[in-house]
Amino acid sequence: MPYKSLLTVITDPAGKAPQLDSAIELARREDAHLDILCLGIDRTQTGYYYAGATAMIHQETFERAQAEAQAAEAAVRDRMGAEDIRWGVESAVAQLGGLSGIVALRARYSDLVIQPQPYGDGGSTEAEATVEAAMFEGKAPVLVLPASGLGKNFARRIVLAWNQSDESLRAARAAMPLLKAADLVNIAVIDPPSHGPERSDPGGPLSQLLARHGVKTEVSVLAKTMPRVSDVLCRHARDEAADMVVMGAYGHSRFREAILGGATRNMLEQAEVPVFMAH
Repeated sequence: MPYKSLLTVITDPAGKAPQLDSAIELARREDAHLDILCLGIDRTQTGYYYAGATAMIHQETFERAQAEAQAAEAAVRDRMGAEDIRWGVESAVAQLGGLSGIVALRARYSDLVIQPQPYGDGGSTEAEATVEAAMFEGKAPVLVLPASGLGKNFARRIVLAWNQSDESLRAARAAMPLLKAADLVNIAVIDPPSHGPERSDPGGPLSQLLARHGVKTEVSVLAKTMPRVSDVLCRHARDEAADMVVMGAYGHSRFREAILGGATRNMLEQAEVPVFMAH
């Protein structure tokens, strides 16, 4: 299924979110409609204030968040006025605890959500909550962008991380339009189990599935020579001169990921190219 409905969520009051240019470029490439949600974040923590202050603080923080959302919407409208794509923009206010519902509702009816890296130097709590809401509650694939955006050769050479999990298979299927358009898709299998169902041909069944869709594939079986799977995957992406990585998100429980880290979180922290994820 082609991508015909794209979504990006902006929390920058100036409307200059780094993912906006990339979202516009991808919408033009896919001949898609781009929906832009400008969120004002009310960071009030109810119960943390002295008696009698709660209502006053709620009102002040809500008005500030509303002003930020409206300012972002106005800036986006000015920015999009000269674009030749189909687009729409709206603004809303959400507390951090209620952000997931607003984002999930929009993501649910989108083919792809485009967001900046939620972790690392440029990350934020709302960026993390937005990515997770789109993937888990919205059930939408998410394209997570580094600071450099899509890059000039976006999705020409793709590394697809394969570990036989449901998540990685869903990511491969969700990324099919990009995989079909790529010059080469490298299926990376790291330390495949010696007694698994694909023990005699790691990555082979997936390669066959993709080839029948016209995807040009090759398989790389890699040893885990570094402490983290994400380290091996990032190094392999650099070796392959890949412009995008496709992988399943959160193979372990989200609680375990939050406490111990994991391939998903580590990958989003250090990836130098866009990462396409689905759960």
